[in-house]
Amino acid sequence: MKLLVIEDDREAAAYMVKGLKESGHVVDHAADGTQGLFMAGSENYDVLIVDRMLPGRDGLSLIEVLRATGITTPILILSALGSVDDRVRGLRSGGDDYLTKPYAFSELLARVEALGRRAAANAPATRLEVGDLVMDLLTRTVRRAGKPIDLLPREFQLLEYLMRHAGSVVTRTMLLEGVWDYHFDPQTNVIDVHIARLRQKVDRDFDPPMIHTIRGAGYCLRA
Repeated sequence: MKLLVIEDDREAAAYMVKGLKESGHVVDHAADGTQGLFMAGSENYDVLIVDRMLPGRDGLSLIEVLRATGITTPILILSALGSVDDRVRGLRSGGDDYLTKPYAFSELLARVEALGRRAAANAPATRLEVGDLVMDLLTRTVRRAGKPIDLLPREFQLLEYLMRHAGSVVTRTMLLEGVWDYHFDPQTNVIDVHIARLRQKVDRDFDPPMIHTIRGAGYCLRA
């Protein structure tokens, strides 16, 4: 994982960074709240480890700003303040876990890795696969049997919808609402035209065909 440690105590930070790197993680370090806020907002990290008492900007304020700007990276708060009220305040500020100093490094590592696993499990899918058909949602690319397929934006949306419902019958109403955002039937053949174009690109040069018409019901994409 890629981690950011925001800790002003040099010895504590060096010890933590060394241990995390030895455990196989990539680790950056910020020595104050201002630098930490900038780094956390400009890089993609899997977990942030934030000391509560920081120069420049305190840890809870830093976390509140990150959450207010839509950054949802899991955060482990470190603090010498360990009362119930202190822990509750830290969690309510947007922290995901709270560890009281002094701590055992093995516990810190376990908590960081647990936060990373939880975030990975909740991350939205960026890749769809049905048989030999693969769609990358980040690069907006589609391949079948390893060969690239060029799609227009609406064709990409239509195929994405079919792939997300692979194996199930998708009705015309579902397509009108899910792909075209129509909540009424425009009484046109817009769906038939786009399905025909999609078949030409996805099925024509490949075997077996994947896009099937279900008479009286709609369409189904299956391997």
